Amino acid sequence: MVRRRLAMFRADCTPGRTDQRMSGPVSTSPQTTDTDPGQRPWVVQDWDRRSFRVNRAAYRDPEVFAAEQREIWERTWLYLGHETELPKPNDFKVRTLAGRPLIFTRDSAGELHAFLNSCPHRGTVLCRESQGNSRLFQCFYHAWTFRNNGDVAAIPDAGAYATEGFAESMGLRSVARMEVYGGYVFVSFSADVPPLREHLGAAADYIDMINDQHVAGMEVLPGTQLYSVRGNWKLAVENAMDGYHFAPTHNTFVGYLRESGFAVDDDDQYAYNLGNGHSLLILTGHGGRISMVWEPRFGEDERVRTVEHRREMELRLGSERAHLVADESHILFVFPNLLLFDIEGLSIRQLEPVAPGQTDVRAWQLVARDEDPACRDLRLKTVVSFVGPGGLATPDDIEAYEAVQRGIEATAEEQRAELDYSDMSRGMADDRTGVRGRSTDEGAMRGFWRHWVRAAGLGEPRDVGTAPPEAPEPTPQPSKRPHGLDEILAGLETTETTEQAAGVAR
Repeated sequence: MVRRRLAMFRADCTPGRTDQRMSGPVSTSPQTTDTDPGQRPWVVQDWDRRSFRVNRAAYRDPEVFAAEQREIWERTWLYLGHETELPKPNDFKVRTLAGRPLIFTRDSAGELHAFLNSCPHRGTVLCRESQGNSRLFQCFYHAWTFRNNGDVAAIPDAGAYATEGFAESMGLRSVARMEVYGGYVFVSFSADVPPLREHLGAAADYIDMINDQHVAGMEVLPGTQLYSVRGNWKLAVENAMDGYHFAPTHNTFVGYLRESGFAVDDDDQYAYNLGNGHSLLILTGHGGRISMVWEPRFGEDERVRTVEHRREMELRLGSERAHLVADESHILFVFPNLLLFDIEGLSIRQLEPVAPGQTDVRAWQLVARDEDPACRDLRLKTVVSFVGPGGLATPDDIEAYEAVQRGIEATAEEQRAELDYSDMSRGMADDRTGVRGRSTDEGAMRGFWRHWVRAAGLGEPRDVGTAPPEAPEPTPQPSKRPHGLDEILAGLETTETTEQAAGVAR
């Protein structure tokens, strides 16, 4: 059924082409779009009206979900985990990726592996623990035992298998590809993928920026936050790239920031399409950054630590790089399942689609190795209070995209096409001009959807009107409002002078 529907779409994807079942050309204007849902294009970009719309069936149709599983999740790089989650030889984690149960392990020699968590004998789930440290994995059903490098260790009554080399042929099944970039472990179920660095493209530099924050590097703290959302996985991507919702949806947090003396605005915040489906928000108005951009709510001790750390960063990285790394908050999306929230603290989120209307989210906290315990405590409290599942932001976001999913389901039988499309037109006048879009525009979402429709094997975006000439995507630029070392030192010196004057007065 997917392929039949896909064929119909491709036959109709050329502007002005005549649909053989209709008397005239298929139009995609809101007033005259064909009422057959199978004929409605998935993505429509109307260049004359500067409008961009997405067919809501993309969020709810089981056939689209199946196409995504086959064409995207089986055929691209997926984020599996961070290498610091397995600090010691023989450590392992069990997690599901693209619906497949995997054993993510570091073998006795220290090498990383990802195996299908299924006994090659009869298919039984092999490891039934969520994590641990073990050199061996034994199937409870027939006691077949495997080393953590995938080799068979023991088969009871092995002599009953007459074929020479039988045991050697029955090792654990590895993923087709595994590569690591900056500590981030990616796998692919297909061997036919480009090198990971090529897939990451411009997103790699923002992973580097995270790693550059501290001289000792970064590590993931033990513990996983796991929650399920009643919404399509693509809504989570849209939400992360949507600066437009911040003030109205997170009004409680915005009020808290304003009461603490922080000016919340979007004057110097931008959204970028990084290519290959990846996208980036650069934010300067969402609060401080632990050990890098001090805010009064962090306390005076943290200001001293921030000054010391900024001095170290400027010596190690140089002034310009230190500014890029320290002074801007980022939200980075790596297609299709990795979100990095570098806001106040650092949070990694992994998206796991379960059904068209259900997504599991796993989250971890990324921290500096060997950092001051007081700094780490402040970091964790800040992260949990904002982007944690019980924080001031995440419950708002979950409610928002669950509400969107409910509304999308409500228009499933709608015969008026204009009511079964979601609009993402904000800021489209700047598309293909080389002008960078604001974080409150929807350009990053448009970049995602253009990539998605191709990656899912559903053709091309439907162009209506005259498309402007292609222009290079704008390159991310540094913010105009650095919170550099001089500013931090000036604030600290003012405080010290005031305290000294008070001491003299006493």
